[in-house]
Amino acid sequence: MGNEKLSENINNLEKKLISIRHSLHKHPELSNEEFETTKTLRKLLNEAEIRVLNLPLETGLVAEIKGDREGPIIAIRGDIDALPIFEETDLEYKSQVIGKMHACGHDFHASVILGAAYLLKQQESTLAGTVRIIFQPAEELGHGAEKVIESGGLSNVAAIFGLHSAPDLDVGSFGTKVGAMTAAVDRFEIEIEGIGTHASSPEKGIDPIIVAAHIITALQTIVSRNVSTFDQVLISVTHIEGGNTWNVIPTKAYLEGTVRTVNAKTREFVPNKMRQIVKGMADSFGATAELKWYSGPPATNNNEDWTAVALDVAQIQGYVIKKLPDTLIGEDFAVYQEKIPGAFVNIGTGVSYSLHHPKFNVDDDALLPAANYFAKLAQCALVILKEK
Repeated sequence: MGNEKLSENINNLEKKLISIRHSLHKHPELSNEEFETTKTLRKLLNEAEIRVLNLPLETGLVAEIKGDREGPIIAIRGDIDALPIFEETDLEYKSQVIGKMHACGHDFHASVILGAAYLLKQQESTLAGTVRIIFQPAEELGHGAEKVIESGGLSNVAAIFGLHSAPDLDVGSFGTKVGAMTAAVDRFEIEIEGIGTHASSPEKGIDPIIVAAHIITALQTIVSRNVSTFDQVLISVTHIEGGNTWNVIPTKAYLEGTVRTVNAKTREFVPNKMRQIVKGMADSFGATAELKWYSGPPATNNNEDWTAVALDVAQIQGYVIKKLPDTLIGEDFAVYQEKIPGAFVNIGTGVSYSLHHPKFNVDDDALLPAANYFAKLAQCALVILKEK
């Protein structure tokens, strides 16, 4: 009878988590706009008698489950924001908000961490310390983690763990590794000013479009000639503007793009070299150009010891461990790892369209195992810290 009751409880929890994810998926909210998502999560936590901390966060929240009040504190984190993408799936629970979609799995992340919170609450009296439950806003903008830190949500936390859905891994698969799992993500703008003129008399002006073209080409020499071929560096110009008609050479041109790196020294070197190239190229044509740099999150930096723990728990929980390919996507979980050690992991959610694709989807079968995993990981981490 006991086994039947346990099985019933497990089935009920799985159905609840699926229902919650579907609801979150139907009602996506962009970064810093996650007001209704926050209200929903707060309500669900209150119903489970899980205490929500009173922190100065406009969106997102941090909850806490206390076992041994003298024990250590660890944190598990899920992000909650969506993307400005028109969903193209045929799901019954597809986005009901035109132009917004959970195309990066944050509805999955939030549901997993909520599920882990439910499981941890059931075992609260046996916990060797305290678990902070972080539902983080604005990951897609790269600055949500900073808001959580500024709010005090990470105070006295000794270790932190987070996850990402992996649409290239089958359900039941798992991956993580020591060091950088994701890249540092920075944005740049280049404003070029020449002298406008009639298109028939280019010699009477300075063409900023020509300057822009040479800058775009020259920037790629940083990757091919200024850093090691064994280093991971990407410089992409993804946006270009210049002129507004066919017979006028404009005065100005504009470039925008991204730089991805995994090495801190390379990350520091690249913008300095870019400024040198941008100025030098503009000077050679008699134009002026300015590089504006916007730092995003650094590369994730998985702690060796906690990564080993994360892998051990995954194996115990029955996950198939996969070797992860290198990637240059960004993840602001790295901001937490600048403050405290921890590990970021990938959970297989079924082979699907890629992250940020309008047909991206998650297999619901991945939900309950992932929630169980994070509950066990939190318990294990507290025991390890308590015994130190």
